[in-house]
Amino acid sequence: MQIELSSGIIEYQDAGGAGPVVVLLHGLVMDATLWGDVVSDLAIDHRCLVPTLPLGAHTHAVRPETDLSLPGIAALVSEFLDRLDLNDVTIVGVDTGGAIVQILAAHNAARIAKIVLVSCDAYDNFPPGLTGKTIVFTGKLAPRAFGMFMQQMRIKPLRRLPIAFGWLTKRGDEYTKRWIRPILTQQDIRRDTTRALRAIASNKRLLVELVEALSAFDKPALIVWASEDRVMPPEHGRRLAALLPHSQYVEIDDSYTLIPLDQPSELARAIRSFSAGAA
Repeated sequence: MQIELSSGIIEYQDAGGAGPVVVLLHGLVMDATLWGDVVSDLAIDHRCLVPTLPLGAHTHAVRPETDLSLPGIAALVSEFLDRLDLNDVTIVGVDTGGAIVQILAAHNAARIAKIVLVSCDAYDNFPPGLTGKTIVFTGKLAPRAFGMFMQQMRIKPLRRLPIAFGWLTKRGDEYTKRWIRPILTQQDIRRDTTRALRAIASNKRLLVELVEALSAFDKPALIVWASEDRVMPPEHGRRLAALLPHSQYVEIDDSYTLIPLDQPSELARAIRSFSAGAA
Protein backbone atom coordinates (compact mmCIF):
# COMPACT_ATOMS: atom_id res chain seq x y z
CA MET A 1 0.00 0.00 0.00
CA GLN A 2 1.02 3.63 -0.47
CA ILE A 3 0.18 6.96 1.12
CA GLU A 4 1.10 10.48 0.01
CA LEU A 5 2.66 12.46 2.85
CA SER A 6 4.37 15.84 2.82
CA SER A 7 7.63 14.04 1.98
CA GLY A 8 6.13 12.20 -1.00
CA ILE A 9 5.04 8.58 -1.36
CA ILE A 10 5.51 6.29 1.62
CA GLU A 11 4.90 2.57 1.23
CA TYR A 12 3.37 0.66 4.12
CA GLN A 13 1.87 -2.67 5.00
CA ASP A 14 -1.50 -2.94 6.73
CA ALA A 15 -2.42 -6.40 7.97
CA GLY A 16 -6.01 -5.24 8.54
CA GLY A 17 -8.25 -7.01 10.99
CA ALA A 18 -9.72 -6.03 14.32
CA GLY A 19 -7.99 -5.55 17.63
CA PRO A 20 -5.51 -3.04 19.03
CA VAL A 21 -3.49 -1.02 16.52
CA VAL A 22 0.25 -1.68 16.45
CA VAL A 23 2.61 0.44 14.32
CA LEU A 24 6.11 -0.99 13.90
CA LEU A 25 9.19 1.04 12.92
CA HIS A 26 12.47 -0.22 11.46
CA GLY A 27 15.99 1.20 11.59
CA LEU A 28 18.61 2.54 9.18
CA VAL A 29 18.94 0.73 5.84
CA MET A 30 15.96 -1.51 6.60
CA ASP A 31 12.38 -1.73 5.35
CA ALA A 32 9.01 -3.12 6.44
CA THR A 33 10.06 -6.72 5.72
CA LEU A 34 12.01 -6.64 8.99
CA TRP A 35 8.70 -7.15 10.81
CA GLY A 36 7.16 -9.82 8.55
CA ASP A 37 7.26 -12.78 10.94
CA VAL A 38 6.22 -10.68 13.94
CA VAL A 39 3.25 -9.28 12.00
CA SER A 40 2.20 -12.77 10.83
CA ASP A 41 1.90 -13.74 14.49
CA LEU A 42 0.37 -10.55 15.89
CA ALA A 43 -2.13 -10.06 13.04
CA ILE A 44 -4.29 -12.84 14.47
CA ASP A 45 -5.63 -10.39 17.06
CA HIS A 46 -4.08 -6.99 16.20
CA ARG A 47 -4.15 -4.54 13.33
CA CYS A 48 -0.48 -4.16 12.37
CA LEU A 49 0.83 -1.32 10.20
CA VAL A 50 4.44 -1.11 9.05
CA PRO A 51 5.66 1.92 7.08
CA THR A 52 8.91 1.85 5.12
CA LEU A 53 10.58 5.06 6.23
CA PRO A 54 13.10 7.04 4.11
CA LEU A 55 16.12 5.60 5.92
CA GLY A 56 17.98 3.92 3.07
CA ALA A 57 15.97 0.86 1.98
CA HIS A 58 13.00 2.84 0.63
CA THR A 59 12.26 2.79 -3.10
CA HIS A 60 10.41 6.12 -3.51
CA ALA A 61 12.74 9.09 -3.04
CA VAL A 62 11.49 11.94 -0.87
CA ARG A 63 11.08 15.53 -1.95
CA PRO A 64 14.36 17.52 -1.81
CA GLU A 65 13.14 19.78 1.00
CA THR A 66 12.17 16.89 3.32
CA ASP A 67 13.74 16.99 6.77
CA LEU A 68 15.58 13.66 7.09
CA SER A 69 16.86 14.18 10.63
CA LEU A 70 15.37 11.74 13.14
CA PRO A 71 13.02 14.44 14.51
CA GLY A 72 11.99 15.01 10.88
CA ILE A 73 11.34 11.29 10.39
CA ALA A 74 9.38 11.24 13.67
CA ALA A 75 7.24 14.07 12.29
CA LEU A 76 6.52 11.92 9.20
CA VAL A 77 5.43 9.04 11.45
CA SER A 78 3.14 11.43 13.31
CA GLU A 79 1.74 12.61 9.97
CA PHE A 80 1.22 8.95 8.98
CA LEU A 81 -0.82 8.35 12.15
CA ASP A 82 -2.85 11.51 11.51
CA ARG A 83 -3.59 10.74 7.86
CA LEU A 84 -4.81 7.23 8.70
CA ASP A 85 -6.60 8.54 11.81
CA LEU A 86 -4.98 5.96 14.05
CA ASN A 87 -5.67 6.35 17.77
CA ASP A 88 -4.64 4.49 20.93
CA VAL A 89 -1.65 3.12 19.05
CA THR A 90 1.00 0.82 20.44
CA ILE A 91 4.10 2.02 18.62
CA VAL A 92 7.09 -0.30 18.41
CA GLY A 93 10.63 0.53 17.31
CA VAL A 94 13.86 -1.43 16.98
CA ASP A 95 17.35 -0.09 16.25
CA THR A 96 16.99 3.50 14.94
CA GLY A 97 13.22 2.97 14.94
CA GLY A 98 13.43 2.87 18.73
CA ALA A 99 15.08 6.30 18.72
CA ILE A 100 12.15 7.59 16.65
CA VAL A 101 9.70 6.11 19.17
CA GLN A 102 11.55 7.91 21.97
CA ILE A 103 11.21 11.23 20.11
CA LEU A 104 7.48 10.66 19.63
CA ALA A 105 6.97 9.65 23.27
CA ALA A 106 8.79 12.77 24.44
CA HIS A 107 7.20 15.32 22.12
CA ASN A 108 4.18 14.04 20.16
CA ALA A 109 2.37 11.24 21.95
CA ALA A 110 -1.26 12.33 21.46
CA ARG A 111 -2.23 9.28 19.37
CA ILE A 112 0.00 6.85 21.29
CA ALA A 113 -1.34 4.61 24.06
CA LYS A 114 1.76 2.47 24.66
CA ILE A 115 5.35 2.24 23.44
CA VAL A 116 7.66 -0.72 22.90
CA LEU A 117 11.42 -0.13 22.62
CA VAL A 118 13.28 -3.10 21.17
CA SER A 119 17.12 -3.14 21.38
CA CYS A 120 17.56 0.42 20.17
CA ASP A 121 19.72 3.54 20.15
CA ALA A 122 19.66 5.21 23.57
CA TYR A 123 21.54 7.76 25.65
CA ASP A 124 25.04 8.39 24.25
CA ASN A 125 25.03 5.24 22.08
CA PHE A 126 24.09 7.30 19.02
CA PRO A 127 25.05 6.40 16.38
CA PRO A 128 25.16 2.98 18.01
CA GLY A 129 28.21 0.77 18.28
CA LEU A 130 30.71 -0.02 15.56
CA THR A 131 27.91 -0.73 13.09
CA GLY A 132 26.16 2.61 13.49
CA LYS A 133 29.34 4.67 13.63
CA THR A 134 30.61 3.09 10.41
CA ILE A 135 27.45 3.70 8.37
CA VAL A 136 27.08 7.25 9.67
CA PHE A 137 30.74 7.96 8.84
CA THR A 138 30.19 6.80 5.24
CA GLY A 139 27.41 9.38 4.96
CA LYS A 140 30.14 12.01 4.69
CA LEU A 141 30.88 10.68 1.21
CA ALA A 142 29.26 12.14 -1.88
CA PRO A 143 26.23 10.03 -2.89
CA ARG A 144 28.10 8.44 -5.82
CA ALA A 145 31.10 7.50 -3.63
CA PHE A 146 28.72 6.25 -0.94
CA GLY A 147 27.13 3.98 -3.53
CA MET A 148 30.55 2.66 -4.55
CA PHE A 149 31.36 1.90 -0.91
CA MET A 150 28.05 0.09 -0.45
CA GLN A 151 28.72 -2.10 -3.52
CA GLN A 152 30.96 -4.14 -1.23
CA MET A 153 27.86 -5.22 0.69
CA ARG A 154 26.89 -7.44 -2.25
CA ILE A 155 29.44 -9.93 -0.86
CA LYS A 156 28.06 -12.00 2.03
CA PRO A 157 31.29 -12.22 4.11
CA LEU A 158 31.49 -8.41 4.02
CA ARG A 159 27.82 -8.02 4.99
CA ARG A 160 28.52 -10.27 7.96
CA LEU A 161 31.33 -8.09 9.32
CA PRO A 162 30.75 -6.24 12.63
CA ILE A 163 30.97 -2.91 10.77
CA ALA A 164 28.03 -4.00 8.57
CA PHE A 165 25.12 -6.27 9.57
CA GLY A 166 27.13 -9.01 11.29
CA TRP A 167 26.38 -7.90 14.85
CA LEU A 168 22.79 -6.92 14.10
CA THR A 169 21.33 -10.32 13.22
CA LYS A 170 22.30 -13.97 13.57
CA ARG A 171 19.85 -15.33 11.01
CA GLY A 172 18.67 -12.53 8.74
CA ASP A 173 21.30 -12.20 6.01
CA GLU A 174 18.77 -12.68 3.18
CA TYR A 175 16.90 -9.64 4.48
CA THR A 176 20.01 -7.48 4.69
CA LYS A 177 20.91 -8.45 1.11
CA ARG A 178 17.54 -7.11 -0.02
CA TRP A 179 17.69 -3.94 2.05
CA ILE A 180 20.82 -2.58 0.37
CA ARG A 181 19.42 -2.98 -3.16
CA PRO A 182 17.82 0.50 -3.46
CA ILE A 183 21.11 2.16 -2.47
CA LEU A 184 22.97 0.13 -5.09
CA THR A 185 20.51 0.80 -7.90
CA GLN A 186 18.91 4.23 -7.34
CA GLN A 187 20.83 7.49 -7.32
CA ASP A 188 18.05 9.44 -5.58
CA ILE A 189 17.95 6.86 -2.76
CA ARG A 190 21.69 7.28 -2.27
CA ARG A 191 21.08 11.02 -2.02
CA ASP A 192 18.34 10.55 0.59
CA THR A 193 20.46 8.14 2.62
CA THR A 194 23.54 10.35 2.78
CA ARG A 195 21.33 13.27 3.85
CA ALA A 196 19.82 11.18 6.67
CA LEU A 197 23.26 9.98 7.80
CA ARG A 198 24.66 13.50 7.82
CA ALA A 199 21.71 14.69 9.90
CA ILE A 200 22.48 12.00 12.50
CA ALA A 201 26.16 12.96 12.51
CA SER A 202 25.27 16.61 13.13
CA ASN A 203 23.43 15.94 16.41
CA LYS A 204 24.99 13.05 18.29
CA ARG A 205 23.57 14.26 21.63
CA LEU A 206 19.97 14.03 20.41
CA LEU A 207 18.98 11.13 22.67
CA VAL A 208 20.91 12.41 25.69
CA GLU A 209 19.03 15.69 25.43
CA LEU A 210 15.75 13.77 25.18
CA VAL A 211 16.05 12.04 28.56
CA GLU A 212 14.24 14.61 30.71
CA ALA A 213 11.25 14.86 28.36
CA LEU A 214 11.14 11.08 27.94
CA SER A 215 11.01 10.58 31.70
CA ALA A 216 7.70 12.46 31.71
CA PHE A 217 6.02 9.89 29.43
CA ASP A 218 3.29 8.57 31.71
CA LYS A 219 1.85 5.77 29.58
CA PRO A 220 2.79 2.07 29.60
CA ALA A 221 6.15 1.13 28.12
CA LEU A 222 7.70 -2.24 27.33
CA ILE A 223 11.48 -2.50 26.95
CA VAL A 224 12.64 -5.63 25.12
CA TRP A 225 16.36 -6.29 24.72
CA ALA A 226 18.52 -9.00 23.20
CA SER A 227 20.66 -10.49 25.94
CA GLU A 228 23.51 -11.06 23.44
CA ASP A 229 23.31 -7.58 21.88
CA ARG A 230 26.75 -6.29 20.91
CA VAL A 231 25.54 -2.99 19.45
CA MET A 232 22.90 -1.81 21.94
CA PRO A 233 24.11 -2.47 25.53
CA PRO A 234 21.51 -4.34 27.62
CA GLU A 235 22.40 -1.91 30.42
CA HIS A 236 20.76 0.83 28.34
CA GLY A 237 17.58 -1.21 28.18
CA ARG A 238 17.53 -1.51 31.96
CA ARG A 239 18.20 2.23 32.30
CA LEU A 240 15.28 3.02 29.98
CA ALA A 241 13.03 0.77 32.06
CA ALA A 242 14.10 2.65 35.20
CA LEU A 243 13.59 6.01 33.48
CA LEU A 244 10.05 5.41 32.21
CA PRO A 245 7.52 5.54 35.06
CA HIS A 246 5.23 2.71 33.88
CA SER A 247 7.55 0.19 32.29
CA GLN A 248 8.31 -3.51 32.03
CA TYR A 249 11.65 -5.00 31.00
CA VAL A 250 12.17 -8.26 29.10
CA GLU A 251 15.37 -9.85 27.79
CA ILE A 252 15.30 -12.36 24.93
CA ASP A 253 18.05 -14.94 24.49
CA ASP A 254 19.76 -16.22 21.34
CA SER A 255 19.40 -12.97 19.43
CA TYR A 256 21.37 -9.96 18.34
CA THR A 257 19.85 -6.48 17.95
CA LEU A 258 17.27 -7.39 15.31
CA ILE A 259 15.04 -9.55 17.46
CA PRO A 260 12.27 -9.38 14.79
CA LEU A 261 14.55 -11.52 12.58
CA ASP A 262 16.30 -13.66 15.18
CA GLN A 263 13.44 -14.38 17.64
CA PRO A 264 10.17 -13.16 16.08
CA SER A 265 7.90 -15.53 18.01
CA GLU A 266 9.36 -14.51 21.36
CA LEU A 267 9.03 -10.83 20.47
CA ALA A 268 5.44 -11.25 19.27
CA ARG A 269 4.61 -13.06 22.51
CA ALA A 270 6.05 -10.21 24.59
CA ILE A 271 4.18 -7.55 22.59
CA ARG A 272 0.90 -9.48 22.78
CA SER A 273 1.19 -9.91 26.55
CA PHE A 274 1.98 -6.22 26.95
CA SER A 275 -0.87 -5.20 24.65
CA ALA A 276 -3.28 -7.27 26.74
CA GLY A 277 -2.11 -5.50 29.88
CA ALA A 278 -0.37 -8.49 31.46
CA ALA A 279 2.56 -7.81 33.77
